Amino acid sequence: MSAHPSGGLAKGRDSVFPANAHDRRRVSNWLLAICFMLIGMIALGGYTRLTGSGLSIMDWRPITGMIPPLSHAEWERQFALYKTIPQYKILHDGFGLAGFQQIFWAEWIHRFWGRLMGFVLLLPLIWFAVTGVLSRRLTARLVLFFVLGGLQGAIGWFMVASGFNPDSTAVAPVRLVLHLCCAFALYIAILWTALSARNPEPEFIPATPAVVRIHRLAWLVCCIVATTIIAGGFTAGTHAGFSYNTFPLMDGHLIPSGYARLHPFWLNWFQNIAAVQFDHRLLATCTAALIGVTIFLGLRTPQLGRPAQDALMLMGWMVLLQYALGVTTLLLVVPVWAGTVHQTCAALLLTTAIIVLHRLRGVGRV
Repeated sequence: MSAHPSGGLAKGRDSVFPANAHDRRRVSNWLLAICFMLIGMIALGGYTRLTGSGLSIMDWRPITGMIPPLSHAEWERQFALYKTIPQYKILHDGFGLAGFQQIFWAEWIHRFWGRLMGFVLLLPLIWFAVTGVLSRRLTARLVLFFVLGGLQGAIGWFMVASGFNPDSTAVAPVRLVLHLCCAFALYIAILWTALSARNPEPEFIPATPAVVRIHRLAWLVCCIVATTIIAGGFTAGTHAGFSYNTFPLMDGHLIPSGYARLHPFWLNWFQNIAAVQFDHRLLATCTAALIGVTIFLGLRTPQLGRPAQDALMLMGWMVLLQYALGVTTLLLVVPVWAGTVHQTCAALLLTTAIIVLHRLRGVGRV
């Protein structure tokens, strides 16, 4: 129970959130700040992957790893460790200490940012819980988020360790996708909680056939955006973006000739570069088309209300930007800046889809 006077929030299913409107805004702003940091983390992850920086730190020290090398001897030790892995021998043989320091700092910042997010979550959580702002249910949920964030760090190391295998110059695609999916799942959970803290009582929307159709389409949009992101993870993990750098055709064909070269067939979706890239293209195009249909129908359904329609329009602009970035990244053969921005905008597109779904959660509810 909040230590502050009640702001009139009805008790019941949403009593998990503070009753006082001011407290709800404080909690929401705090969680939205963590969401912003998570998007930054996703961007940093894309940058470290594209620059090959992710394998530069050979040891996993969750606590002491916050301190970077402070002496020349420590830099030499870290560099000597890096020289033992295949990435150095295959790609960076003769790499000087200055070059190593450049990729080291990129990975160190990525890991430091993750630890910093842990503090930004934990310290206000303790304060809000002690001062009575958070209910027990919300405290338990946020503690779970903190634990999952720590687990995400462990999954990250599990991913990085796959890059130390013989003849490997990058992490295993499956582990990369696992790390990416867990990051997005945690992001969605925190974002939904932040939005619900700000507006715990959904605005009633009459469940007319047209409204119910839009609601179902919004769910489908979220699913296909998530699936496209997963396909993008395999595109990144297999380096499929560095091949077939034309659009819309691939090597002169709409469907590449080598799409089904692996057996059993399902292996093509995860290991065959031609199939992996085609699937990502196809899913992205279907995503854009489905969002277009959803917006068209949504704007013709005034019962949705202005907030939901505004969110639909924002999602429409974001999918256009993301699609254009995807094509640009492909045609330019995946420059670091384009690949990083493309991955970041995937998170922003998913954000708009979640906002649409959240604003429609009052359909048929009183």
